Amino acid sequence: MKIISLCPSNTELCTYLGIEEQLIAIDDYSDWPESIQHLPKVGPDLSINIELVESLKPDLVLASLSVPGMEKNIEGLKERNLPYIIFNPQSLEDIAQDLLTLGKAIHAKDIAEEQAAKFRATILQYKTIADKIETKPSLYWEWWPNPLFSPGGVNWLTEISRLAGGYNLFEEIDMASIQVPSEEVQTKNPDHICLAWVGVPLRKVKPEMVKKRKGWAEIKAVRDNNIHIMEEPLFCRPSPRLLEGLSKLAMTLHPEAYSGIR
Repeated sequence: MKIISLCPSNTELCTYLGIEEQLIAIDDYSDWPESIQHLPKVGPDLSINIELVESLKPDLVLASLSVPGMEKNIEGLKERNLPYIIFNPQSLEDIAQDLLTLGKAIHAKDIAEEQAAKFRATILQYKTIADKIETKPSLYWEWWPNPLFSPGGVNWLTEISRLAGGYNLFEEIDMASIQVPSEEVQTKNPDHICLAWVGVPLRKVKPEMVKKRKGWAEIKAVRDNNIHIMEEPLFCRPSPRLLEGLSKLAMTLHPEAYSGIR
């Protein structure tokens, strides 16, 4: 089957199902795994070249609504009558379901069920440990530095925070993403600050910028130097790679409790 992926998380789903060799093209931001970087690129996720996609004659296009603005890609696929699947995961269980959906579409149901089961089993391992942790630190996740954007409660990062033995500072807000006033972060006084700036290279993520914000020097996380740079691919893409991010976060917050998970 000839498959084209229009965003990194979809590409990563293919890799976890072991079908990356069926990919014939990927979007510009699909930077993992290295073994497929020779494939044609069909543009950045918000500006996919649908004409190029059509010219490659795919059997299946993996579309997504994980980023606002991707709707126009789907409109283009519809106009050209191209076969596609849309993914729009908001939770870890959604990702498990996406594995199953893709597996069914490519006639690899057994492999998909196996991978989904492994994914869920790992999550359960973390939950079992997290449930026993009495003191759970608060985490301020920052997706964008100016203006400040953070994940709300309807997001996999809220789940990951809990599974790692902490909690998202804004988990009570029933939204996927929120713009937050600087003063509110100061008032909530998080124990940790996790910088996962979307679309920004790691070398440009500067904790020093956070420390210089007006009034932030008094935030507990800043005072204790608990400002962490979190790689975007491991925290901001809804694919099974989130488990790598979960491992990093858990070992940052409670290394002794989670040392037994491999």
